[in-house]
Amino acid sequence: MTERIAVYPGSFDPITNGHLDIIERARGLCDRLILAVLVNTEKQPLFSVEERIALIGDNVATGNGARVEVREFSGLLVEFAQSVGARMIVRGLRAMSDFEYEFQMALMNRRLAPRVETVFLMAKEEYSYVSSRLVKEVARLGGDVSALTPPGVARALRRTFTPS
Repeated sequence: MTERIAVYPGSFDPITNGHLDIIERARGLCDRLILAVLVNTEKQPLFSVEERIALIGDNVATGNGARVEVREFSGLLVEFAQSVGARMIVRGLRAMSDFEYEFQMALMNRRLAPRVETVFLMAKEEYSYVSSRLVKEVARLGGDVSALTPPGVARALRRTFTPS
């Protein structure tokens, strides 16, 4: 039987509890789940790729379900997915605005790689407003993000934004 491989891409800058929820639910859909950390030289991430990968690794459970791997990638997502043998791209949706963007991306990805399907998972209600961008902004302004991120991420954000 062929191994079912899925890719869950993102910047994960930083990983949030919403990401962790999607990861746990996606694990039930495949045999191997690859978290693809985007390297985008045009953006200025708060955390380096290595820091993001470490924060993900520290917080992704190894319980039941698919094996989880974390890799960095740049370039076209579908090319990365094909290079690792994935037939599925997992995307989380929080709001209608996410859907419009993700729908366009899914259609383009299908055109580029017809054998790779995009699967959308709806965010749990308690995470429907959580984004990495918003978490960083709240942390930068001194707010408590401990209910929105894993503890290690909240600590990393406090260290990053606490004046020396």
